[in-house]
Amino acid sequence: MFVARFGLICGVPTKVIAVANQKGGVGKTTTSINLAACLAAAKKRVLLFDLDPQANATSGVGLEKTEGASAYRPLLGEGTLLEKIKTTAFERLEVIPSEVDLCAADIELSRMENHLFRVAQNLRPIVESNRFDFILIDCPPSLGVLTLNAFAAADSLLVPLQCEYYALEGISMINRILKQLRDGGTNPRLELIGVVMTMFDGRTRLSQQVVSEVREHFGDKVFETLIPRTTRLAEAPSFGKPIIHYDKYSAGAAAYEVFAEEFLKRIS
Repeated sequence: MFVARFGLICGVPTKVIAVANQKGGVGKTTTSINLAACLAAAKKRVLLFDLDPQANATSGVGLEKTEGASAYRPLLGEGTLLEKIKTTAFERLEVIPSEVDLCAADIELSRMENHLFRVAQNLRPIVESNRFDFILIDCPPSLGVLTLNAFAAADSLLVPLQCEYYALEGISMINRILKQLRDGGTNPRLELIGVVMTMFDGRTRLSQQVVSEVREHFGDKVFETLIPRTTRLAEAPSFGKPIIHYDKYSAGAAAYEVFAEEFLKRIS
């Protein structure tokens, strides 16, 4: 039903989406993996670009962390990102993997000319090839050079925000960086497509209060869909599967399917 419903939505030009939050443990990679998988299930051609040296998005879709497989060398001018694209077990979902060598990229890139545009320059041939409908970049949990490169390359920014009281601190910093990138000319087109609330527990007053506060602060930038905190959602990455392929009848799968639908409507 999910795929059939999406079949009615018209295609869009290739869109590059950075999924970012400077705080770790907010569901950033979980959102990257599962949004990518749901878009692919909706017959969209998706490239998941793992730019986080922890490589959790890579293992989360069933790929091994392999030496030399990441974007590190292309970002330094050795080879191309096209050569790094790997297929997955999931139709229409491909990946540029990550591994630990990306840890050195923040230092190496900062010494290079046009250091904030290395990701954009390397992604350009992929974007212009029209091979994908969406490129989702899973950013590191920081606002270092790699994340800023993703921001410079992206059309839109998606911010996962966990349902806790410290949630607003991370996004306020990202908002400031967003404004600086626009005003400084690094990426004038970059927009905040929205904030998705993660790890929601409807049984607690805390989760409900945080969602209410975030919506009051950010208005319609907050997606209606709430991603629940569930055991099955937490288990899925250890099996190398997005939740819709691990337990398609779970609450987490249903939430990400609805979120993907809302995402597509917003970005079209």
